[in-house]
Amino acid sequence: MHACRHVTAEVFSSGLFTVLVRGLRNGLEIANYRSWWQVHAFRSWINSEECRSECVKCGRRRSSDGLVSVNMLMENEFRKRLEERKIGKEEIDFSVNAVKEFEQYLEGKDNSFESAGLEALKEYVSLLVKEGKNSWERLVAIARYCNLAKKNDYYIYFTKILGARNVLPDMGERLAAIAGEETRNRILKEFALPPLGSPQEKYPSCTQQIMSKMEAELPIETCKKILTWNYHKVPTEAFKEKKERFAKAASIDEYLKGEHERLVEELGKSMKEGQLWYEQEITPEVLEFVRGNQEICTGVRHGDRIYVTKIPYAPKQYLKEKDPALRRYYACHCPLTRSAIREGKPKISPMFCYCSAGYEKVHFDVIFDEPVEVELLESVLKGDMRCRFANTIPRGKMK
Repeated sequence: MHACRHVTAEVFSSGLFTVLVRGLRNGLEIANYRSWWQVHAFRSWINSEECRSECVKCGRRRSSDGLVSVNMLMENEFRKRLEERKIGKEEIDFSVNAVKEFEQYLEGKDNSFESAGLEALKEYVSLLVKEGKNSWERLVAIARYCNLAKKNDYYIYFTKILGARNVLPDMGERLAAIAGEETRNRILKEFALPPLGSPQEKYPSCTQQIMSKMEAELPIETCKKILTWNYHKVPTEAFKEKKERFAKAASIDEYLKGEHERLVEELGKSMKEGQLWYEQEITPEVLEFVRGNQEICTGVRHGDRIYVTKIPYAPKQYLKEKDPALRRYYACHCPLTRSAIREGKPKISPMFCYCSAGYEKVHFDVIFDEPVEVELLESVLKGDMRCRFANTIPRGKMK
């Protein structure tokens, strides 16, 4: 990872000579060279002594044919993004070094960040686990860089192995607060999470163990109360602008319609820029799928209830898939259960999806200024093809 101005160059020919130049300042620049001599001049410069000496100064490795390596990591941009997140210099330096070490690992395997497949990442994370280097800080640093570099398959993998890491331990804390320490200790006896960085396939057995014991020990309503919570710790400030728009709206229906229009516009922007929307890849088909159903990620009011449908976790694959089990797998967001849907085991109680209900209702808790009641209507763990919830509008809050 370095900052020399000529950091990457590769010449393509496709009728029109095109030189692809990846620069750190602008991220990606494309220059069309319309004659053979311009391409020749560029190649001559990139292999000149001046260029070579600059590569030596910045420590840039060259490929076997003498050209500057096509592997480019945008260190300056990465540092800038981390600074914008109010991250301190020490952590930024650690993050940069974590990415460098990953790059070096790939190069040691005759691979590169740009070209390496998902298996290369899985192998590296497994190595980190084996060597005890699987810290949260290291894995998050690499994940952030993958998101910046639009290495989407890598970033999505990180969300799978990190996204719900603290949910089960936090569930244990809420269990103790509601049902008591003794009950918590009985239910969580012999419970242990897999090592950080473990593949998502390691988690469903943990989820199944906790749910089986909870349902055996506690009344159904107590289980629901424990599960229906903001375990992802989404701050209320995240909904500040939504709350302001709700206050200005003439009615709940007007507010929901406006929020859906904003969502569609946001998804369209992500699609145009080739950027993930959270973990979702947005294609024209996905955009139209969401545009055609206001319930998705927004809501539709019927009477005193607002009905919300969760966007599929992998909407592109979901829309194409014909196999029911795989379609449900692509719909599910939860790393603690997803692989069990695909594999058909272990069997996990659908009540666990009240955890998702707790996440979905936070939006309405905030705009209505009080907790709302939520009901799980459909769930992929129950065999449905989607997850759907009903949020009850509190008394006196209808408009």
